[in-house]
Formats: sequence, structure tokens, C-alpha cells
Amino acid sequence: MFKKAERKQAKLRLAIAGPSGSGKTYSALLIAKGLGGKIAVLDTETGSASLYSDLVDFDAVDLAAPFTPERYIEVIAAAEKAGYDTLIIDSYSHEWTGSGGCLEANEQLAHSKFKGNTWAAWNETTPRHRKLTNKILGSTMHIICTMRSKTETVQGEGKKIIKLGMKSEQRDGTDYEFTVVLDVSHDSHEASASKDRTKLFSGYEVVSEKTGKKLLDWLNGGTSVRDQLLDLMPDIAKAATMDALQDAYSAAYTIARGDDALIASVVAAKDKRKAELTPAQERA
Repeated sequence: MFKKAERKQAKLRLAIAGPSGSGKTYSALLIAKGLGGKIAVLDTETGSASLYSDLVDFDAVDLAAPFTPERYIEVIAAAEKAGYDTLIIDSYSHEWTGSGGCLEANEQLAHSKFKGNTWAAWNETTPRHRKLTNKILGSTMHIICTMRSKTETVQGEGKKIIKLGMKSEQRDGTDYEFTVVLDVSHDSHEASASKDRTKLFSGYEVVSEKTGKKLLDWLNGGTSVRDQLLDLMPDIAKAATMDALQDAYSAAYTIARGDDALIASVVAAKDKRKAELTPAQERA
């Protein structure tokens, strides 16, 4: 049934893109500091994030090749289980363009199984990448992804050579998955939003801890998780069929993820309605 649209409380899905040396990792850590809580970093950049250990307290795991989607998923799951509030994936680009990443894996698959037909190989590679995307979108943590940009140099005033960040090194359309995408300039280290569902960014700004705090205020400004569940629980209790019950349960369970007490109440409501829908002779 249609219901009045309203903004829900949410977890951050932020991408920070820029050329090498633009300050993507530094910016990600500052924003994570502003968000507060426990911070973890998935570091594919040979320990570069640890160079900023004086900036904010965080734990890191160094991930070496092969940069498969499955290995990223394992780290995200481990961070969720360990109770981290924010995970920085530095860099998300390696999963696409790095050694063992999707582009390389698809090329190898095409030659080994599809007679060199890379288009056919994507039928197997794309679902692997999509599982990682879904894991990021469904995570109980705030997630910040840094992405490398293909770099182009141009000659500015006074024959000064300027580095410009260009297209992000990830699958086409990746930007659509994030709440905000910030592009960081190599020279000024200022960021501008190429995508912004929050409407918090206009023009250029230097990323700081305050950036994380204003994002957190926006994220917490919607309807709380408990209020969302209050809206969904009646759908479980009144479900007329097993299919309707499963749909209502899945929606409520997704909202409750990360809170064991809320999950328990959702499961209990589902089990109660399932018993009510099950014919007496089947229960016997």
C-alpha cells in the first residue's frame, strides 16, 4: 500500500573521488572523525591510511591482491561483527581495476570459458560485483569509499601544469549508489559534490571534521529506526498470506539489522503470525 513519503534515519554512503595526492584518505578520516564512534579502514593502498594515525583513532586491515569482491565482502562482514560504526574502504577502485579485480577477472574468464567473449563473461562477473554493492548498501555501518580518478593534466595561467580529476575508476553508474559523491581537487584539496542527496554542499569547501558532523545531523534528522518499525510491525501482524508475511518480515528485518533486541521482536512477531496462518491440522 502507498504511504506518505518521509525521510528515514540512515547510514552514510559516501564516495570521495580524486586523483593521486588529492587527499582522499585524509578527507575520509576527517569525515569519519566527525561522524563519531569506532572507525575501521580497509586499506588496499599498502598501509597509506596508517600514516594518518595521529589524526584520529582507528583500526586498519591491509588487503593485498587479489582484490576480489568476495574479499571486500568478508572485511565488511567482519567490521560489522566487531561493532564498528564507520568503515572506510580505501580504495574501492582496486576491486574494479586492481590485480584480481573485476576487469582482470572478467578478461581471464572470457579467455578460459567464453572463447575470448568478454561480453558473455560479464554474465558471471557482474553478479559478483553486485553482491559487494548490495553489501555496502545494506550495511549497518556508515561506509565511506575512496575512488581513484583518471588524471588529466592541463596548462593553466602562467604555463602552470594543473592536475584534474576525471572519471572515477569504478564501474559506470557507481556514483548513483551513494548518498553523496565528493570530488577532491589535487591542487587546492577542496571538495565539490558531483552528487548530493543531502543538499548540504554548494560550491567548493575544505573537508574537515565539521563535514562529518553536518552529515551526521542530516542522517539523524529522519524518522528513527524504532518509529519505522512501529509502522511495519502491523503489516506482519495482519499479513493475510505466507507470501505477504515474508515480504513484511523482510522489510522489518532490514530496518532492525544491527539491533539484536529489535530483531528478536521482529522474529517473534513473524513466528506468531506464521502459527496463526498455519492450518490447525498442519500444526498437529
